[in-house]
Amino acid sequence: MTRIDPEDSARARFAYELQRHRLLAKLTQGQLGRRIGFSGSLIGAVENLKRTPSDDFAKRCDQVFGLDGLFTRLHSDGWPPPPPVPEHFRNWTLEERRASGLQIWDPFLVPGIFQTEAYARRVFERAPGITPEEVEERVFGRMQRRNLLSQAEPPAILSVIDEGVLRRPIGGATVMREQLEFLLEISRHPKVTIQIVPYAAEAVPGLLAAFVIAEQRGTACAVYVDSIPEGRTVTERCMISLLTARYDAIRAEALPQSLSLKLIREIADKWI
Repeated sequence: MTRIDPEDSARARFAYELQRHRLLAKLTQGQLGRRIGFSGSLIGAVENLKRTPSDDFAKRCDQVFGLDGLFTRLHSDGWPPPPPVPEHFRNWTLEERRASGLQIWDPFLVPGIFQTEAYARRVFERAPGITPEEVEERVFGRMQRRNLLSQAEPPAILSVIDEGVLRRPIGGATVMREQLEFLLEISRHPKVTIQIVPYAAEAVPGLLAAFVIAEQRGTACAVYVDSIPEGRTVTERCMISLLTARYDAIRAEALPQSLSLKLIREIADKWI
């Protein structure tokens, strides 16, 4: 039995109640996992504060234990509601805010949490069939996600970006100059590291998709993989291991941060 202090944090309270109700029901982690449709190893990871539960996980716990929304309330009380984002992205925004570290790779766009309002608006308004109201709602949600670094305990963010992102004229010269200036500004945050993969790296093993790895206490726990028409949040260990190895290979091709920022500065000065 893991000793958990329920007063330590919202996650600790959830883990404490999960373990307490499981033991009262005389269930092993594997047995509980089978009843709620998750693996026993995930139950153990939640109880040991190595993984954060999803909304669905909390609801299924309430159903199995016959509780009147206890775990659902603990889940919603512990973390603020997600920003207004598409449904498929909602679980990821929760993972993002609970993470102690984020490792980002993007070969196409400036990562969402680093985008300026003008850059984000241009990206969204080019989507086929989108309405002006939907554009504004998504821009608002993206700007809210930028508040991640103003949390009491913000995650350490390592962002690796392809050089082509700095040169793609999204929104025109004025928008691009403002966006690259913002990248330089945000890079001064003590929890942010930005590195650029130069054109000279050629065929790095990540040009087909952007992805983000969320860590908790040094352990990768979830990955968001961008794709068309919708991205998805991945929690399977084998997939997380595969993408972590790919991220390491991509980062090995990146310039050191000092040279990366110098390159951003040089390209920003050309957007006039």
